[in-house]
Amino acid sequence: MATRTDAPTRREQILREAARLFAERGFHGVGVDEIGAAVGISGPGLYRHFAGKDAMLAELLVGISGQLLTGGRRRVAEAEGGAEGLLDSLIEGHIDFALDDRPLITLHDRELDRLRDSDRKLVRQLQRQYVELWVEVVREVYPELTEPAARSAVHSVFGLLNSTPHLGRPGALPGRTGTAELLHRMARGAFGAAGVTPGA
Repeated sequence: MATRTDAPTRREQILREAARLFAERGFHGVGVDEIGAAVGISGPGLYRHFAGKDAMLAELLVGISGQLLTGGRRRVAEAEGGAEGLLDSLIEGHIDFALDDRPLITLHDRELDRLRDSDRKLVRQLQRQYVELWVEVVREVYPELTEPAARSAVHSVFGLLNSTPHLGRPGALPGRTGTAELLHRMARGAFGAAGVTPGA
């Protein structure tokens, strides 16, 4: 989603508008006709692309979990500058998601339980793999952290970065660049604090 630079396909347009509307008004507060109107097609026309709203929600939540994992793996494969540089790259990638796909964070928080069991399990599986990728890198940078402590730190940093829906409208505060820099400093600070031995 946020990583595409070419023109979105009709299917991607539908998903983006569905995510925005679901996040603003809730899954049950939005009709198929409204989603269609947002992309300039009739409500029934959406059924050429999706079986219904449930299918849109599943593709949104499974899709973004898969994209985060794929992006993380790509950053690991292309890493330069050692573990420190890789951790910074992972943080940057997650910040891009957190700033550019805010509706999906809201959707995940509110609507995950609406997915079919199989889709929800797939989301959790993808998320676990994404977390473990981070844990391995964090432990390289902060070898004093135990695996459980590193995992807790990763989840805590995700909570910090995924707080963006509560920051106001995009471009608020110090602007996108300033917000991204602030989030990056806070994430590194959180990892650094986790790696400090109490009383040291």
